[in-house]
Amino acid sequence: MPGDRAGQGGVVTTVLEVRRGSYHDSVSLMQASRAVSASDGVEAALVAMATELNLDLLDGMGFDRPVGAGPNDLFVAVRARDDDAAARARDVLDSALTELSAGRGSGGAATGDLASGPAPRTVSAAARQAPATLALVSVPGPHAYVEAMDALEAGLSVVVFSDNVPVEEEVALKDEGRRRDLLVMGPDCGTAIVGGVGLGFANAVRPGEVGFVSASGTGAQQLSCLLDAAGVGISHLLGVGGRDLSAKVGGRSTLQALAALDADPATELIVVVSKPPAEAVAEQVRKVAADLRTPVVLALLGKGQPDLTAVAAEVIQRLGGEPAKPRSWPAPQPRRAARGSLRGLFAGGTLCDEAMLIAAQALGPVRSNIPLEPDWALPDDLRASGHLMIDFGDDRLTRGRPHPMIDNRARLDRLATEAADPEVAVVLLDVVLGFGAHPDPAAELAPAVSAAREAAVARGGHLAAVVSLCGTASDPQGLERQAEALVRAGASVHLSNADATRTAVALVEGSGE
Repeated sequence: MPGDRAGQGGVVTTVLEVRRGSYHDSVSLMQASRAVSASDGVEAALVAMATELNLDLLDGMGFDRPVGAGPNDLFVAVRARDDDAAARARDVLDSALTELSAGRGSGGAATGDLASGPAPRTVSAAARQAPATLALVSVPGPHAYVEAMDALEAGLSVVVFSDNVPVEEEVALKDEGRRRDLLVMGPDCGTAIVGGVGLGFANAVRPGEVGFVSASGTGAQQLSCLLDAAGVGISHLLGVGGRDLSAKVGGRSTLQALAALDADPATELIVVVSKPPAEAVAEQVRKVAADLRTPVVLALLGKGQPDLTAVAAEVIQRLGGEPAKPRSWPAPQPRRAARGSLRGLFAGGTLCDEAMLIAAQALGPVRSNIPLEPDWALPDDLRASGHLMIDFGDDRLTRGRPHPMIDNRARLDRLATEAADPEVAVVLLDVVLGFGAHPDPAAELAPAVSAAREAAVARGGHLAAVVSLCGTASDPQGLERQAEALVRAGASVHLSNADATRTAVALVEGSGE
């Protein structure tokens, strides 16, 4: 349904199209939306399934809801400069969806019995057509339980990438998986590596002898990348979902994953990594780990616990190596002390947790939407004075929106806001590379960092930028290229999130670099 509408620069072309019964997973559609949005002349675009949440986003864009569209229908909304730009956007979309339909949307071609013939419409139907042992579910959270249970009933272990899944459904899935001797990874399992195949947001790490059980996507990415830089490889990385070590879930998948890695002859050392866990669950994990044949290193973030860089050093030592300080790139000019507030803008929740633990020890309370203490919670508008850190990947901020590792827009907007605040002295950002993540995050973030620093100077102030860069030399975005672009923008760049945070804290405390 093309049409014309008055815009700020005159008449614009709008397109709203519904493709009935056409389904693609949410990650693929986020990538398609990004490709269309980047097309020349496109002012705004949304490619999504017609769930209630996505229809709310459509309302916010100023489009009328398509009559009769439901969760099994795909809609395309584009606002473009003119008819030619709208036509180009449609071509970009058709090309992207053609690749998805051919099975190449996640970076690989369709293989096996699923490569030909009509596409199966359920997980169990797909399992009957191909000799799979693992299913990946990436659908809106309210629908994930049904699909994941279908996978379990078909005899498949399952990675549930979907977030916003009720915790009661998570517990039910994990109990069913345990009953069937199948592993449920997730919900909200952002990262996994099984048999050398990366799922979700995974980095290109070398194969090796260390197995991960991870209740933290970016925590596992940080650790595995630091180990990769030291020449240490990964056997498997079994994500279990960020809530698995909570009191309500009780470590159900963590305990199963520990047993699986203990039985794996390729795994010589196990690392358990988690955002701050419930203490009773952590104690149970410690007891089980102590009885395994395979040695276990625990990376359970919390007050008084070692940071992830220290855990990486311990793993390297356990394997007979000599840990070295993780690489960093200094800012192009020496930076003076920058007394004022520290603001952290994170895509990774565990990286945000780690940064808050380090910063709060030195600076005192750090406000956040995922606070370390209840009294430190940010209000709903995420505004406050003093030191604060925001996890833009938190479930509440990703409902119907691309994850910030895919789409930088929310962080770019907030960076500009922080640059205009005379209270702010230092901004701390994470940049996470790897499969599934933005193909060139520095292309967007570096100009924004440069503009933020210039805006601070224009208001008579000074803004220091510090970047935690999580990635490997083999990641498709190019580690060196990303670091160099961010340094040219005026930031210092650190492969260790802990080192980046301590650098930011030193600037705020007045000791400089």
